[in-house]
Amino acid sequence: FPQWPYCRKRCSYCNFNKYVVPAADEAAMGSCLVREASTLLRLSQVQSVSSVFFGGGTPSLASPRTIAAVLEAVAGAAHLPAGTEVTLEANPSSAGAQRLADFRAAGVNRLSIGVQSLNDTELRLLGREHTAAEARSTVEVARELFPGRTSLDLIFGLPGQSQEAWAQGLEAALGLCDDHVSLYQLTLERGTLLAAQVWGGALPAPSQDLLADMYHTAHEVLVAAGFRHYEVSNFARKGALSTHNLSYWRGEQYIGVGPGAHGRFVPLGEGSLCREARVQTLEPDAWMREVQSRGHGTRRRVVLSPLEQLEEMLVLGLRTDEGITHKRWQDASPHLSLEAAFGAAGEAKALQRKGWLVLDGEGLRCTWEGLALLDSLLPDLLCQLQRC
Repeated sequence: FPQWPYCRKRCSYCNFNKYVVPAADEAAMGSCLVREASTLLRLSQVQSVSSVFFGGGTPSLASPRTIAAVLEAVAGAAHLPAGTEVTLEANPSSAGAQRLADFRAAGVNRLSIGVQSLNDTELRLLGREHTAAEARSTVEVARELFPGRTSLDLIFGLPGQSQEAWAQGLEAALGLCDDHVSLYQLTLERGTLLAAQVWGGALPAPSQDLLADMYHTAHEVLVAAGFRHYEVSNFARKGALSTHNLSYWRGEQYIGVGPGAHGRFVPLGEGSLCREARVQTLEPDAWMREVQSRGHGTRRRVVLSPLEQLEEMLVLGLRTDEGITHKRWQDASPHLSLEAAFGAAGEAKALQRKGWLVLDGEGLRCTWEGLALLDSLLPDLLCQLQRC
């Protein structure tokens, strides 16, 4: 999960760990990404890598040479099977046709494009660099280079956005998209320009009812177009599910590389048998100094207790339409079955009676109605798990 921390500008809604600098030292950043990837993979003693995801920041600002070097480092430290999903997040403003072709030659085989909207007024509100026309052009080129493996990101719930405008935006996206779409409800984050404008009264905040209607509309429109709503925010058709994100929601190990990256793995190379939550140093220059001096920039590492691992499995697994299978739960919890944890009288039973939760021979999962309410269901389920 390599993170490229730099952007050309900060969007009005974004509070991610990203940095706008006059000129990034790509050689230094690239060599540190290579070194940290090699170090952490050897520390984990992972035998094979099932996916690589270049996130950010704006990783399409990195050169294809840097992307290729990181992939070579991964292949040098673990088995990287041919055809492994390698995703790059890209912005339309930094992803011209030749550049995308060069990324493909470097080893990228899947793109996640930050379109966010196909309406120029909405794009200006979000502080995006690109226009709707540029987004369309980028997606069309990407679909030629990465057929069936080009994903679009869209945002809904913008200040002043109507249900009609959102429905029109969805229809426009359907006419453009490939086989994967990610939809994100706008979250107003402290410290962002958009949050200040809404909280200061300069822009209207959408009501919760409107947000729910927008989400339901998206579900209906995309499912009718042949998409599987396989995760709270993600839709795929023709089997184009994201391997990388599925492994994350299924609670598998992942290694975070780069400033501010998060990881979950067992550091077998240090003799440990316990799964750890790791966070890398946020600020790029400080992170690079640490990587140069000791091979990695891990700032914080916490051993996860068995209960904490099950809590994470519950929170992440219930985001998917498959939910948590009995086998996956049993592998993590040999002494407490799903049935023992959630089959008895309690919160889970009440949620089943309401039609929001299912516990059957396959495992524990939300219905579509429950998926739309997931954030409000989880506290009760976590309480029930903690009492076991």
